[in-house]
Amino acid sequence: MKNEPESVNLSCKTSRLPTRLMTKVDALSNSNKPKEQYKITNWREYNAGLKRRGSLTLWIDESVSGSWYHQGPVKRGGQMIYSTDCIVLLLTLKVTFRLAFRQLEGFAESIFEMLGIGLQIPSYTQICRRQAGLKVPLGISEKLKTGEAIHLVVDSSGLKIYGECEWKVRKHGWSKRRTWRKIHLGVDEKTGEITAQVLTDNKTEDAAVLEQLIVDTFEQGVDINKVGTDGAYDHYHCWDMLVEIDIEPIIPPRENAIYQVADNDLPTDHPRNRALEIIDEGGMEANRKGWKVQSGYHRRSKSENAFFRWKTILGEKMYAREFENQKTEAAIKAAVLNRFIQVAAPKTVRVA
Repeated sequence: MKNEPESVNLSCKTSRLPTRLMTKVDALSNSNKPKEQYKITNWREYNAGLKRRGSLTLWIDESVSGSWYHQGPVKRGGQMIYSTDCIVLLLTLKVTFRLAFRQLEGFAESIFEMLGIGLQIPSYTQICRRQAGLKVPLGISEKLKTGEAIHLVVDSSGLKIYGECEWKVRKHGWSKRRTWRKIHLGVDEKTGEITAQVLTDNKTEDAAVLEQLIVDTFEQGVDINKVGTDGAYDHYHCWDMLVEIDIEPIIPPRENAIYQVADNDLPTDHPRNRALEIIDEGGMEANRKGWKVQSGYHRRSKSENAFFRWKTILGEKMYAREFENQKTEAAIKAAVLNRFIQVAAPKTVRVA
């Protein structure tokens, strides 16, 4: 007769955990902590904007006929028939309504026929070929470009290309064909608009893309005074780059961080050292939370909200297979999210 499995004594297991880890376990298991409640104050406008997000008139209007066909200089070889605006519009409809290329062609033809727009729709193969290397404007609002310098929050997340679902991975593990891309976003913490996006392979470090996100944001005409990131960007080249261009870095030093010292073995006046001083005043673990509150680090959660909206509205999977096409797809999706947030953005207040 087989022995019955022994019951697991959780109290004995947890008693052997380090004190610091036990504190985190207690914090996570505290179910009595009330969740912060927020109330939407502009529900009427927000509700109307959410309905307008599904309107085709948000993307197609009478002005589309003026820039539908290519009007550039004539070159040798085959001539371009359709303009970049035409291809961007069709790709926008594709990602918004999650259509395949053949379905996109039929969808656009039926819409133009019902609206009485006498424009020829490019074939699905033309749209697919033109997708590579396409320059897509992010559609940032003029208010953001002409306003004050923003607090930019930066983060990255994964987008699937192909591979198994989560259930199969948990049950049997992942295979060699499971792969993804990393999308890096720069988001205005006040409005939630995406000011810069970079798509890379899954092996690229987050810190290696920070400078490109800053440069792209400046090229969009948006000024920056603060940049908030997570601990993955805690590298001196990130700190130094931000300080050099007069941007306040809000980056949490890692738990085993040490001070930068000069030749006389005294700490320098580096911003990272000042952050460590604030944290060390009450102990590395005890006052880290105080530094986050004082520096405004928690505003970085706005970047996580952007990824949540991306994957909820547009999906967490990339449909293009070629890398250049994937870059265009990512840029189109970022522009769609910007348009959505401009049309319908909630205004919330904390409920006491």
